[in-house]
Amino acid sequence: HCLCWISSGPTMSVFLTRFLMGSAIAKIVGANAAQNAHFDTTVKMWVFEEMVNGRKLTEIINNDHENVKYLPGHQLPANVLAVADLVEASCDADILVFVIPHQFVGKACDTMKGKIKTDALGMSLIKGVDEGPDGLKLISDVIQEKIGITMSVLMGANIANEVADEKFCETTIGCKNKNHGALLKELMQTTNFRVTVVEEYDVVEICGALKNIVAVGAGFCDGLGFGDNTKAAVIRLGLMEMIAFARIFCTAGPVSSATFLESCGVADLITTCYGGRNRKVAEAFVKTGKTIEELEKEMLNGQKLQGPATASEVYRILQHKDLVDKFPLFNAVYQICFQGHPVSEFISCLQNHPEHM
Repeated sequence: HCLCWISSGPTMSVFLTRFLMGSAIAKIVGANAAQNAHFDTTVKMWVFEEMVNGRKLTEIINNDHENVKYLPGHQLPANVLAVADLVEASCDADILVFVIPHQFVGKACDTMKGKIKTDALGMSLIKGVDEGPDGLKLISDVIQEKIGITMSVLMGANIANEVADEKFCETTIGCKNKNHGALLKELMQTTNFRVTVVEEYDVVEICGALKNIVAVGAGFCDGLGFGDNTKAAVIRLGLMEMIAFARIFCTAGPVSSATFLESCGVADLITTCYGGRNRKVAEAFVKTGKTIEELEKEMLNGQKLQGPATASEVYRILQHKDLVDKFPLFNAVYQICFQGHPVSEFISCLQNHPEHM
């Protein structure tokens, strides 16, 4: 997980505990903060403390400048400071970057509440949704309501190891305030990490969450031995459901099809369906017969899998609105992961998919 911290301009806190992506983003933020007079040099990174080969992980990061558990083989900038105490990491921050599994957001926010700057800016990289009393609740909205700061989001085709390797990629920041968007772009953009800012923050965030459900479906295809034609069909049907879901539940303004052509949309969807851990674990689910929980423990080195959890939350949101039947792919992933529906019937669940949604 990761929370970042930037001070002589804005102060920054990178909020990192178990997510490999948190360390990859800390690498970018640390390098940019060191070179940009707008930001304080020190970037604090909250790290869930654990022992690795007899040493504290924070000690390893601060002395060796490497997160040996979650991002081994990559040097972090020397100005990235690992801090085990969440309040200490975040209390002076002007910019907070959230990169934690969405299941842990509530607890983290409860710890920070009343102990951070009220005018801080927040940016969430968390890919998931929450279920509120009226249906959908965005994770950025959960954070904003709990700790009272203005939130933006960053989503894109950004597999963490490739970001850390500085391979060229693009990403999308969703931000309602143009000045805030420009500042966050300055913080995040590098030669090999190109940032586009759009105002439809809610659509950007929905894309980041829902693509993980589709990736689980793509993994089922791989595990069942279907070819690229079938997988392409699953990706297309998944994109249709993502767009339909956004048009129903994103109420901040009109939903533009153009946002789905940004990195947060179709690019992230394709990348995750071919290279992400949701696809990988879903394939193993088919081939081994083990549960998602067992595979998560075996394959993810302490990281949390987001696709099945998001499918469960989306199912309850759709059920609340009596819309489950209109989203057969999302429903099929939920039924297979949590209700014992045979994975061998995955494709049959999609064969009567509505042509227009």
